[in-house]
Amino acid sequence: MKSKNWTEMKNMSDAELNAKLNDFEDRLFKLKFRHAAAPLKNGLEIRSLRRDIARVKTLLAQRKK
Repeated sequence: MKSKNWTEMKNMSDAELNAKLNDFEDRLFKLKFRHAAAPLKNGLEIRSLRRDIARVKTLLAQRKK
C-alpha cells in the first residue's frame, strides 16, 4: 500500500476501517488456502495483505487512545 492509500485510510471512519479489515482478513485466508493447495504466482501478495492488516489495526488502535 502506498502512502496515498495510507492518507485515504486515515480519513476513513471506524466502521469503514473495520469493514476493510474484515475484507483483508478474508482475502488473506483465501490466499493462504490457495497457496497450501498450489504455489501462488505472486507470493508477495500474502506479505502485502499482512502489512495492510497491520496498518488498519494500527490506525484503529491509535484512534482508541
